[in-house]
Amino acid sequence: MFYICILKILNCFIVVNQQAKTYKNEGNYYFQEKNYEKAVISYSEGLKKKCNDADLNAVLCTNRAVAQFYLGNGLCSELEFVHDANHPLTTLGGALCHLELGHFPEAIVWCEEGLRIDSKEKKLLETRNKADRLKRAEQRDSRKAKLVERKEQSQKEALLKALKGRNIQLSLEPSKEEDEVSDGLAELSLDGFGSCSAYGAKVCLDENGHLTWPVLFLYPEYGQTDFIAAFHEESRFMDHLMVMFSELPPWDLERKYHPGDLELYFEDEEREGTYQVNPEATLLQALQHQRYFVNAGTPAFLVLAKHSPFSKNYFHGKKLHRLK
Repeated sequence: MFYICILKILNCFIVVNQQAKTYKNEGNYYFQEKNYEKAVISYSEGLKKKCNDADLNAVLCTNRAVAQFYLGNGLCSELEFVHDANHPLTTLGGALCHLELGHFPEAIVWCEEGLRIDSKEKKLLETRNKADRLKRAEQRDSRKAKLVERKEQSQKEALLKALKGRNIQLSLEPSKEEDEVSDGLAELSLDGFGSCSAYGAKVCLDENGHLTWPVLFLYPEYGQTDFIAAFHEESRFMDHLMVMFSELPPWDLERKYHPGDLELYFEDEEREGTYQVNPEATLLQALQHQRYFVNAGTPAFLVLAKHSPFSKNYFHGKKLHRLK
């Protein structure tokens, strides 16, 4: 009779263990199908059987926690690992969750907890090594980022100093503190060497202390534009016009845009005035004009044909300041 009772108990354990395994397999199937909600349910049902197989319970707990993690329940999955923290497979799950979250020091701690239980557990050793490698890489990247940030800040300060030294004025948003010149850098969106324009170019300060600018030429008569990515501040406008109009552009149907027959202007939006620029002047000379303001990091100039009917109509009613 005693042996029969023992046999019944053993059979009961076998049945419970088998049921738990079935739920584990079912959960694994749902997990592979990425149906994490059903996977969680299956693993939970397996845990409810309270089988006497510690490894199986640990696997069920670990798998459920990982499924919870993929559902976005990171905190919930981490808490579940505490249920059986004395099993290496459970600590492995906790470590993997921290690894996925980018918590590398925490992942190492979980691995070391598991390795105190089983110092030869291969998965724990591999996970700890990976977490340690990623932690070191993260620290290295952080140091590099700080060095780059300091370098960029130094370049920004040098660029700001160059702009101030040349008395170049920036078109800024209204500032609470008018004397906060650094706000000009924010408006320019300075990036490393300078400000990126809509065309991807930026004002740069070279090793000799000279500035090169992205410059936009506007042809309002035809609705056309030309863009120069690197206009050296000491270069003359005529130097560029000679190259740009060495051949007449296809949109110049009347064949009147010859380098010597062109006039340059810039507009002062604040005073609604227009100022003529000498083609023989350098870019720096134009930017240093008391009414010139660099907008969005890209100087812009109007180009019109001399004495053209369009030019006369364009300036009609405007405050025009011609060269004397």
